[in-house]
Amino acid sequence: MDIMGQTLREGLPALGLELSEDCQKTLCAFGEAVVKQNEVMNLTAITEPSAVAKLHLLDSLTVLTAADLRGKRVIDVGCGAGFPGVPVAIACPEAQVTLLDSPGKRVKWLETILPQLGVTAQCVTARAEEAVSQCRESYDFALSRAVARLNILLELTAPYVKVGGAVLAMKGAAAREELEEAKSAIKKLGLKVEEVKDFSVDGATHSVIVLRKVTLTPNAYPRRYAKIKQSPL
Repeated sequence: MDIMGQTLREGLPALGLELSEDCQKTLCAFGEAVVKQNEVMNLTAITEPSAVAKLHLLDSLTVLTAADLRGKRVIDVGCGAGFPGVPVAIACPEAQVTLLDSPGKRVKWLETILPQLGVTAQCVTARAEEAVSQCRESYDFALSRAVARLNILLELTAPYVKVGGAVLAMKGAAAREELEEAKSAIKKLGLKVEEVKDFSVDGATHSVIVLRKVTLTPNAYPRRYAKIKQSPL
């Protein structure tokens, strides 16, 4: 029995998720593809099979316990090697997933590998603060993992989400500290904290912060990234 598949299968019950054998195989096939591509492209520092299952695949799937994404438009902002967006697209094929990132080589690779695995997702090469002009407030959910501190991340994600939708921000042990730091940004961007769901991932606490969109985000946001970083909301 392969280690990645076994680790994935053993970790699903803790998340309350049941996935078909085919779905689990596709998740592992994607994990293996990331590790293989990592030999020629810097995608991840995590390459050991059980760690890939825990820290990439299972960690990505935690968002499915925080919201029902079936039939929803979902954007993964700053998708990197495809986490969490690709595992979400595999485990919840009813979701309409868009993968957004600025490094063209990574996105091009995702465009190539996903059809080979039978995974459907739209891949977009663009900066988050620029691409939003074409699809402002048109998604039900914006996902993001390991992109920036929350007060910066929310300015990049909230404008994509329609009123009534939510930002699902994946964070580590500093989740509540970042929430406190982001109070002003949350208010200015039209968001409201709904829930913080904690998970134990490989012995460490990971969280999904659910921020509901309650009012339109002012058109002044997002600003240019240099400005966002220089003076977070």
